Amino acid sequence: MRGFLVLESGDVFVGEILEEYAGTTTAKSDGSSKTGTNLPKDEPSKYGTTTGKTDEPSKYSTTNPVLAELVFTTGMSGYQETLTDPSYAGQMICFTAPHIGNTGVNSEDIESIGGEKIYPNAIILKEKPTQSSSWRSENEFSKWLAQNNTVCLYGVDTRKLTLILREYGSLKAGIFSGVSLINDAKNDLPNDAIDIVRNQNSMEGSKFVDEVSVKSVTNYPSKIGKHSQYCDLNSKQNCNTYEVALIDLGIKANSINNLNMRGCNVTVFPNTTNINELTQKDFDGVFFSNGPGDPATAINEIALLSEVLKRKIPYFGICMGNQLLTHALGFSTKKMKFGHRGINQPVKEVETSKVYITAHNHGFASNLPLSDSEIQAGKKIKSPKGFGDVIVSHYNLNDNVIEGIKCLDIPAFSVQYHPEAAAGPHDAENEFDKFIDLMRNNNVPNKNAGDK
Repeated sequence: MRGFLVLESGDVFVGEILEEYAGTTTAKSDGSSKTGTNLPKDEPSKYGTTTGKTDEPSKYSTTNPVLAELVFTTGMSGYQETLTDPSYAGQMICFTAPHIGNTGVNSEDIESIGGEKIYPNAIILKEKPTQSSSWRSENEFSKWLAQNNTVCLYGVDTRKLTLILREYGSLKAGIFSGVSLINDAKNDLPNDAIDIVRNQNSMEGSKFVDEVSVKSVTNYPSKIGKHSQYCDLNSKQNCNTYEVALIDLGIKANSINNLNMRGCNVTVFPNTTNINELTQKDFDGVFFSNGPGDPATAINEIALLSEVLKRKIPYFGICMGNQLLTHALGFSTKKMKFGHRGINQPVKEVETSKVYITAHNHGFASNLPLSDSEIQAGKKIKSPKGFGDVIVSHYNLNDNVIEGIKCLDIPAFSVQYHPEAAAGPHDAENEFDKFIDLMRNNNVPNKNAGDK
């Protein structure tokens, strides 16, 4: 089935909608839609195959298009982990790597918790997904997309599309198909389709956390023991277990796994949790996860974190957890032009001057009143909310975006990138070790796994 990717810039890309897909949809209140519809097949015609004006009158259907913010990711591997990352809710992804799906899918690489789920509204590919070839594969990629009602538009010039996103930034977009709308012998895009794309809600001001967070409290016990690389049972060193409260803003499974493997009993709470509910148990630390949408809309979550900081409970946040710490300290966040998405972002740690290759998925970033040189020098800045001195702990070597902040007077720190990094790289997993050290130095552990 012929498909049209329409950008708010007026650019059009023509491709094919994956045949295995046969979903239906209703538009959501935020102007986006998760799946497409059973639209009529395209009539034979000659169409432009790249961006800009088409060669003949363009034919589109404006019935239930797939709408979302279009972003690109540069990872050449880990597509299954990417698609099951809740942080991509409300977006469609252009993969810059041409071959996606060629190793199939499996149950081990699912990052969503509480059941397998694909979060992006749609994906854009250069090549059609082919039959998988991997000993780990349990399902074909195309069938998996269909089972999750996820639209795939392939045959698109993703290199040219990425260059447009680099120039304009992340754009509102829509995928249309069918022949119900004919643009009377004009060689440009029907205004109806452009209006539909442009009138959808912006990512700024959006809140998707409510959609992706768990609805009830769930427990994930520590995995420390004789098989743990983090515990020496003979000397009983590093065998303590800790009670960690995790606020789910769109958590990835490997974050929980990293905490479990380091001796943490993890209690996952919904994003609607308040401080009274959280403090019914004496937790050693609090962890705020990654998540989708605009962090400035997370008013209740920021209020909860402020209470955690006031009580000096050790805190660690990643991705949105970093952005919410920024807000709780009294600073702000900003929408980035096209964000960081992929698994090859170089990040420098200010204190050690070490450079880590890291995984990213964020369109917002911390906005502290510091110059690039002050960020790179680790200059101290006072928290406007009275939480003492704060420094930038990490920054991106590509564009100097703040990638981590550390509080000097309270036990709290966060990073913007993904140290859990499924499917890699694993350079920055030591951030979880820092969290363990923070809890060890501030609290008495609840148990000792070495006695088991």
